[in-house]
Amino acid sequence: MNLAILYRGPLASCNYDCPYCPFAKRHDPPELLRADRAALTRFTGWVAETTDVRLSVLFTPWGEGLTRSWYRDAMVSLSHLPHVERVVIQTNLAARVDWLADADPRSAALWTTYHPGQVTRERFLRRCSRLSELGIRYSVGVVGLPEHLDEARALRAALPEEVYLWVNAAEGRRYDATEEATWTELDPHFGYSVRPHLSLGQPCHAGETAVSVLGDGTVRRCHFIQTPIGNLYDGSWRAALMPRPCGTSICDCHIGYVHLKPLGLRDVFAGGVLERIPADWPRRHLVQAGPREVQRRP
Repeated sequence: MNLAILYRGPLASCNYDCPYCPFAKRHDPPELLRADRAALTRFTGWVAETTDVRLSVLFTPWGEGLTRSWYRDAMVSLSHLPHVERVVIQTNLAARVDWLADADPRSAALWTTYHPGQVTRERFLRRCSRLSELGIRYSVGVVGLPEHLDEARALRAALPEEVYLWVNAAEGRRYDATEEATWTELDPHFGYSVRPHLSLGQPCHAGETAVSVLGDGTVRRCHFIQTPIGNLYDGSWRAALMPRPCGTSICDCHIGYVHLKPLGLRDVFAGGVLERIPADWPRRHLVQAGPREVQRRP
């Protein structure tokens, strides 16, 4: 069995105050941080003991995890487990990355996001350079806002060619054909993000070979379908894994629609689904091929 787990504990604090993020500059009280640490410790223990499953883990905290030692420790420890294929975390790369020298670069990877106005491009690029020196796989992303375009272009020019730069469509923003083409020059797969995917009734890997897990062990099909299908710690998740059609009308987040079977994105990102790296990157002749029949973002 191969299973991808998207883990999200109670942590919701972040050191950045991006205007497009609802969790900007949020501070978690000490008791919540203790609860988050305890939940993550329990989860990593479960991963270590569940050796009959080939596991991949993506940490998707609401806040910034790598400023907390327990997420760094979890990344390192899980990377060395032989039955863990990949361990990844979404991060703004604000924390130093030298600790990754203790991780296994064959399985540890980062999904990083550059936030102009929160950190200088030079500082962000220094962190990226250190990741490259350490041999850690990573992708870099930006939010496709007009005020970010010049920075995104400069970032692309400065990054090594083998580093994939992805672009997320800004929430609530409509892109005309010219704008879409401009961002697609930076990210050939931008078309998948620029318009939501009609997902209701569509077959999806979520709930079959990928699940979402909360800090208390609640297992859901994905982050966007709230109905539980079991719990990690009582074993009920095993019988719950099965093919199911999607129950939501649209899917407009990469960590969701990458699992929609009709899109075939698991093939596009084969070997790098969790860290968001296309299988054939850095081939530059890639063209955007996202579905056109769906509605534009309202």
